[in-house]
Amino acid sequence: MTTTTTDNDRIRVAELVRAAQAGDREAFGELFERFERHVFAVALRRLGDYTEAQELCQDVFIQALQKIEQLRQPECFGGWLRSITHRMAINRAVRRGPDVPTAPELLEATCVEGATPLANLLASERKTQVHEGLARLRELDRETLVAFYVKGQSLMEMSDDFDAPLGTIKRRLHVARKRLAKEVEPLAV
Repeated sequence: MTTTTTDNDRIRVAELVRAAQAGDREAFGELFERFERHVFAVALRRLGDYTEAQELCQDVFIQALQKIEQLRQPECFGGWLRSITHRMAINRAVRRGPDVPTAPELLEATCVEGATPLANLLASERKTQVHEGLARLRELDRETLVAFYVKGQSLMEMSDDFDAPLGTIKRRLHVARKRLAKEVEPLAV
């Protein structure tokens, strides 16, 4: 009776397992080389994430190295390793929970503001300068700028409120901006 390649492989694996159980690190290294792709494939199929599967593969072999003395039937190393892989993949998947996409609104609400105290101080000073500049403008210029920039009115709404044609509102807004810039310019220096 002749032995097949599979039988030779099983015999070699059993020999390597016995050597690893006796403390031979090189034998365990050869077991790693023989079974790494299989463990990785099982992990990838279970987890669906390449990086997670790589990490799990390493963890499985660490676990196998620590527990190899417990394997009573060295010829069953492949099945034993597969069961460790399945169990650890399930544990990892349960621990990490499901992947849930995050809504952009939630990300915006939880993002850390990058403003520094200096930036906040400068913004506050600019705001004060604009308010002081607005106070020095004529009433019509001030009302035009406040309606557009503070109240957020559209040009059409302003046209109705001021009872003026749209072109006039555009011109008033343009002129009021220029006047405000002249008022604020000396403060900026």
